[in-house]
Amino acid sequence: MSAVIGQKAPNFGVSEWVQGAPTNFDQEKDHIVLVEVFQVNCPGCFMHALPEAIEIYNKYKDDGVRVLGIATAFEDFDKNTLDNLKMFAETGEVIGETKNALQMTGQLQPGNKAPYKIPFPLAMDNLVKSSGEISQEKIMEFIYPQIPDFDSQPQEYKEQIIQRVKDYMKSKEYSAETFEKFALRGTPSTIIVDRKGVLRDVSFGSVGMVEQIIQKLLKED
Repeated sequence: MSAVIGQKAPNFGVSEWVQGAPTNFDQEKDHIVLVEVFQVNCPGCFMHALPEAIEIYNKYKDDGVRVLGIATAFEDFDKNTLDNLKMFAETGEVIGETKNALQMTGQLQPGNKAPYKIPFPLAMDNLVKSSGEISQEKIMEFIYPQIPDFDSQPQEYKEQIIQRVKDYMKSKEYSAETFEKFALRGTPSTIIVDRKGVLRDVSFGSVGMVEQIIQKLLKED
């Protein structure tokens, strides 16, 4: 079941919780839930999105807002791993491009550590080894959320996009359940669900907008 804004949110996929108690949307009744989806090897996630999520957690945790972090992988499968997520959760150590970016901006702490600790639950997305088959249906499911008016585009353009998506899917070692179920376009991404369990927002790279949405939802009955 794919997620649709304005409808009940399907549960996200998790292979393992590395910090905090296991939970999901159906267990968070009467809470507003913000899920920060990131990759371990994602500089923008660590420099902007995760600090914002920590700020929202600290500011609204007593107002019925739950913040959860889910590490996913849609590229760099050798770096965006469960082991590297566990290392970050346990020691604060970061790797790859994340480490380089924090170092360049003077934020990297001794021992290759991030300048903050994550105070909310953290989990790894459910990664499934990709099978060789790529159906037309699967391709279109990927395209429509990104290009809603795809059907009205010129034929040549449509063929190019279909081929590009096919090549991308072939190159993927794994498919990530949460990433695909919520049709995410990259990381960092946020998923926001209201107190009634209804999906209200899915955004890619929208640092700075999340708090406004949370404040709006807090005013609703």
